[in-house]
Amino acid sequence: MSISPAPALVADIGGTNARFALAHLGGTSPLDMDSIREFAVVDFPSLGDAARHYLEQIGSEARSGVFAVAGRVDGDEARITNHPWVISRSRTAAMLGFDSLHLINDFAAQAMAISLLQPGDVVQIGGASWTPSAAGEPRNYGVIGPGTGLGVGGLIVRDGRNYPLETEGGHVSFPPGTPEEIRILEILSQQFGRVSNERLICGPGLVNIHRALSEIAGSDPGVLQPADVTARAAQGDPLSMRAVDVFLAIFGSIAGDLVLMQGAWDGVFLTGGLVPRMLESLQHSGFRQRFENKGRFSPAMSRVPSLAVVHPCPGLLGAAAYAADAALAREIRR
Repeated sequence: MSISPAPALVADIGGTNARFALAHLGGTSPLDMDSIREFAVVDFPSLGDAARHYLEQIGSEARSGVFAVAGRVDGDEARITNHPWVISRSRTAAMLGFDSLHLINDFAAQAMAISLLQPGDVVQIGGASWTPSAAGEPRNYGVIGPGTGLGVGGLIVRDGRNYPLETEGGHVSFPPGTPEEIRILEILSQQFGRVSNERLICGPGLVNIHRALSEIAGSDPGVLQPADVTARAAQGDPLSMRAVDVFLAIFGSIAGDLVLMQGAWDGVFLTGGLVPRMLESLQHSGFRQRFENKGRFSPAMSRVPSLAVVHPCPGLLGAAAYAADAALAREIRR
């Protein structure tokens, strides 16, 4: 079989920035790192305009594309959370002259990136090690990532093909594991009613935890941003340090629950904007203890790798992996 040498255009679209790159579909490392460019989405009326500008800027052509978007994909249409773009797959494909275009959720791309990650792209958290699987070996992986929200997904590998799982696991109800977390839940319930995992494990969630701990301590921290909490923790502020500790312990508990719910016994990949920024704290936190602390399944959990993704562009990497898989599927059908 021969896969077309023409590159695919891949994109990772968020509420603020749009990243583009080329993917060469015939090799084992499809993402062209040198081709990556980033643009502010406010500078373009539509995704099609941004993509056309990118191709003109680098002087390249593409006949297919995979665009990962930070929003829900519903049939032919996707809406970007926190930005007014409404993306039509068919209209964008026609505008760019593409033969095929896939719109996928950003965490489907994060999941697909697992298939291309190398040991240098991850940092092991805990004692369980990981090596990329040999071709054809079945694998079940989980992926979870705190950023502006909490993304949750998975990757099933069967018969040489990768199948990403798109979920809304960030909106599962928060399960407290200590008396302190029960009190935090009570405080957040007064504000939100139902409290999901995303109310605690994301950037704004870190602020929610800090505010709840402040209320327990009888203090008022004022209005804070996530970066304020981590900066104060780095300066030795006890309440902020405790907020980070609680955040990472809950993160570990939820990541461990993901293994049990999805059967992700081959590993959980920790991604999202906060993971690289909190990597040192993560390595010395209660994350792994809570990850493994699953009662009768604790011995099994101790063998499951948990891996912080430090690749600079996992969304684009996953979009490139998706493009390569789609090209292979087209060749098989011919």
